[in-house]
Amino acid sequence: AVGKEVGVDIAYTELLPHEKVEKIEEARKNSKGVVFMGDGLNDAPALALADVGVAMGGMGADLSIEAADIVIMNDDLMKLADSIKIAKGTQRIIMQNIVFALGVKALVLVLGAIGIATMWEAVFADVGVALIAIMNSMRNNA
Repeated sequence: AVGKEVGVDIAYTELLPHEKVEKIEEARKNSKGVVFMGDGLNDAPALALADVGVAMGGMGADLSIEAADIVIMNDDLMKLADSIKIAKGTQRIIMQNIVFALGVKALVLVLGAIGIATMWEAVFADVGVALIAIMNSMRNNA
């Protein structure tokens, strides 16, 4: 019922720990990615095996929290949507930083090769671009 409520394609319940691991291994062969949500001690192997493990941290076992990629501290399932939004924003900022840094460095490399860029432009291409990327990363991405 919860799976249908949140729009999950396939959901299994009432599984033993080894059955959870088997289902995840089977799903990884047949899909692009597997998300496993759990809160108990017996969920730790499945959380570690899944592509993305989500633990409920408020009442969850410490071992599950350690094995998970994402920990939802207040046990609110709707926070998973927030974490996906944050992850997409973070990925967007990472791509911006990579394209900007490589673009500026390539431009200065070409300008240096033809004798236009000086050492100061090369310093900016290295240190200045790194500082700009750090500042870009610090902004709110959600």
